[in-house]
Amino acid sequence: MIAKRLLAAAALAAFSLSPALADELSFANYMAPTNPYEAGAFIPFTEMVRDMTNGQVTVKLYSGGELGAGPVEQYNRAVDGVADLAIGLPGYTASNFPLTLLSELPGVLTEAGGTQTLWDHIDLLKDEYSRVQLISLWSNARNVLYMRDTPVRTPADIAGKKIRVPSRNAGLIVESWGGSPVSMPVSDIYNALQTGVIDGAMIDGTATGAFKLGEVAKYVTTGMNTTISPFFIVMNKDRFDALSADQQQAVKEAGMKASLLANQTQLEAARAGIEAFNAMDGKEAIALSADQARAFDDLSAPIRDTVVNEAEASGLPAKAYVAALMGK
Repeated sequence: MIAKRLLAAAALAAFSLSPALADELSFANYMAPTNPYEAGAFIPFTEMVRDMTNGQVTVKLYSGGELGAGPVEQYNRAVDGVADLAIGLPGYTASNFPLTLLSELPGVLTEAGGTQTLWDHIDLLKDEYSRVQLISLWSNARNVLYMRDTPVRTPADIAGKKIRVPSRNAGLIVESWGGSPVSMPVSDIYNALQTGVIDGAMIDGTATGAFKLGEVAKYVTTGMNTTISPFFIVMNKDRFDALSADQQQAVKEAGMKASLLANQTQLEAARAGIEAFNAMDGKEAIALSADQARAFDDLSAPIRDTVVNEAEASGLPAKAYVAALMGK
């Protein structure tokens, strides 16, 4: 009898340590599984968390909006615990991230080195992520201009046109060119372009395939200074706090590495997206010359100082943050 009890106790102990009882975290991804981010950054992130915690913490990826459709509510899904982890854009809940969004202004970050720069100064953003745990943050490719049926080579070509923008800062740039900015989540762009609700969309080059804009736009224009929209992965604070110190460190380290992977993945996909667009029948990718780009950039140049000064006047250390990102 004693031997049987000992065997039963041993079996129970072994079961309690088995990988089946690992702490599983849900990861809400509003993008389709075919988006380059999935294979390039999100799956590697789940693998790193698993490996760095010896299987005691795992991450299950729910793509295609399985935990809630659309990108706008992603931040709140993490805050409210609908998902343990969620990818989103600070621009969709801009009032929560005024400092973070200064990084997207023209000239503040470079495409390739911007993500590392953000992490070099990440402590300056800690107050903006107090309701969640920041896991990943990265810059992406510069936004370009997809147009339904109007080729854009000069600011006059965009005057009066309705252009979807990902953030207020991008909207200010469109306004400086004479266009009319329309705030809209990425999931709505396809139908809005197809039906003529908007004339164009400011988004990065991955949109050719990832959001199928190659089907509904005839032109894409590149070369002018625009915004570089940041992305984040945030985690429900209670779920993060429930992890052990070692597990927390592992998740944070995996998130930092995933940030660099996501940036690299996105830059490669954006370049491929522009090339793919230009190769489609009846499509044209317009690469502005330096003189053509200058006509746009001269109009938008004052925006960075205007936005930074407004943020500073509201009590934010905006000038110091932008100077730090720009290495000044």
